[in-house]
Amino acid sequence: MSTRLVITGISILSPLGLNKDAFWSNLTNGVSGIKDVTLFDVSRYNSKKAGEISDFDAREFLGKKGIRHIDRTSLLASSAAKLVMNDAKITHDIYREEDLGIVIGSTYGSIDSISSFDLDALKEGANFVNPMEFPNTVLNAPASRASIFCHATGLNSTISTGVTSGLDAIIYASDFLRLNRVKAVLAGGVYGLAPDIFWGAYRAGILSGSKGESVEISAPFDKRRSGFIIGETAALLVLERLEDAKQRGAHIYAEIKGYGNTFNPKKIDHKISDTEEGLRCISLAMREAKLNIDDISYISACANSSKTGDIMETNVIKDYFGNIAKKVPVSAIKSMTGECLDASGAMQCIASIMAINNSIIPPTINYQEKDDLCDLDYVPNKSRELAVNNVLINAFSDTGNISSIIISKYSS
Repeated sequence: MSTRLVITGISILSPLGLNKDAFWSNLTNGVSGIKDVTLFDVSRYNSKKAGEISDFDAREFLGKKGIRHIDRTSLLASSAAKLVMNDAKITHDIYREEDLGIVIGSTYGSIDSISSFDLDALKEGANFVNPMEFPNTVLNAPASRASIFCHATGLNSTISTGVTSGLDAIIYASDFLRLNRVKAVLAGGVYGLAPDIFWGAYRAGILSGSKGESVEISAPFDKRRSGFIIGETAALLVLERLEDAKQRGAHIYAEIKGYGNTFNPKKIDHKISDTEEGLRCISLAMREAKLNIDDISYISACANSSKTGDIMETNVIKDYFGNIAKKVPVSAIKSMTGECLDASGAMQCIASIMAINNSIIPPTINYQEKDDLCDLDYVPNKSRELAVNNVLINAFSDTGNISSIIISKYSS
């Protein structure tokens, strides 16, 4: 990577807390943010849990003005954007509005607003819907709302690639910076918990508990796993070129060393655990980062408690890392947050950045019964103190998109 890109701000609103410090404390202490759903009625379903964000009040982040008709996903994204601007200490005295951009991964977040708007139109007629609700129905609403609140006019994009959206937004923003189009980009992902996605996943039989299991649990790599639990999160990073960050005296959390994207058309069949495209994706990221397999300190796994998905990712890691695969720590933070869809990859990035800065690897909780097909070091149940220099972060979507990013400890 010819242009060095660094991370100078992080923010997260998650089931584990409404700021980065609460998130990290709960993550490293193995605290689960999965709880009974309160945002909508799930009484008729066997699946009743989610990684729901508690006590979120957008007024605390955005003020009272102009938020009445904004939906939950956009409020989460805008709140995280304000937080990350503060964390990076970016003001418009430092960067002009046209020097600042926003790229947010969001695929599923607008679906609840779309269905609600359409239902009103069907019930009352098109002439009687509330026009103030219409902006929530467009896919780019979260990114656009965040740009309005942050006065960012240099770039506004929405990446819609499912579970890889958060990582892909960071990759897209990185490419934009390397082209010298803007000075700084807020990039990441957001997903606000919505009944439509919950019901769809339930009916598809991919939620834990949806097939009548006695225990509803997020247990990546564990033999008891029976599907994922949905979570919600807004996670954003501030990315800058190294020379710009140094010029303004920014605090540098970490450096983006490499990334890769591939697509696996076979992945839509949940029974197939094909590894070819996952291997190619990691190879692209490692090649760009100019790293060897023994340079990776830790792997942040996509694993979300899927029966076949966890096996597939295990096999990709074993095939790529070969003889040292079982020596590389691998953990799945979705055991504590649930599958946060569009925001998962960005959330993993923030956990990885904090692992680098604190020399602690977060655990995979709920790991009790070994699956013979999942036989790596999953950092079970307790965090681990370890020097972390380079982290490989994976996002493998059920719709075939595959992305990997390597984030490294910054050294001048």
